[in-house]
Amino acid sequence: MIDREFMNNLGYLVIEGPAGVGKTSLARKLSETFNSGLILEQPDENPFLTRFYQDRRHYALPTQLSFLFDRIRRLEGLKQRHLFHPHWVLNFFLERDLLFAQLTLDTDEFELYRHVYEQLAPKVSPPGLVIFLQASVSVLQNRLRRRHLTPEQMIPADYLAELVDGYARFFLQYNNAPLLMINSESVDFMNSEEDYRALLEYLPTVQSGRHFFNPLASAEMVGLGR
Repeated sequence: MIDREFMNNLGYLVIEGPAGVGKTSLARKLSETFNSGLILEQPDENPFLTRFYQDRRHYALPTQLSFLFDRIRRLEGLKQRHLFHPHWVLNFFLERDLLFAQLTLDTDEFELYRHVYEQLAPKVSPPGLVIFLQASVSVLQNRLRRRHLTPEQMIPADYLAELVDGYARFFLQYNNAPLLMINSESVDFMNSEEDYRALLEYLPTVQSGRHFFNPLASAEMVGLGR
């Protein structure tokens, strides 16, 4: 039995993880399942991103600022979310911007960026739940290649490795909201109805703290009526 009411208590749910991990696809699917509002980042709209992958040092600051301004604009809608939807699903949250900025900016640039961030970041309450999708660098690269990106659009392997490590360290210390960590290499929410239903059954049980989703264990718990 899927609990469709638990989303009302969340306010909004965030799905996070490095590029290629499947956060946008899962966000869309959860939004459809729960009839939630959907807010997605649009990295293709960042005019500096392709140049950043070619010359990270030169284009890091304008790339990060462009992302920051765009995400702030999208998050502004959450301030009036109850006028449109009682709950939302997002494939990003603003705290991730500081993680990326620390990876890409030098000390002076980061201080400038943090000043802009603190002045402009909207006062949005923490999400009711964060889902962190994980995968190895090799798996992420294979998934990105299947998107038929041009060589200029592909994320360099060394930068992707930094992101994977940065995300892991970030979420080891994250405690602003309940956190559900999922190894996306062991599940297929898009093509396996069993995996997806196990996730839907598990989500309402995540009340606080850090959790690790194991679809086999979840299915066994559901079968036992727990």
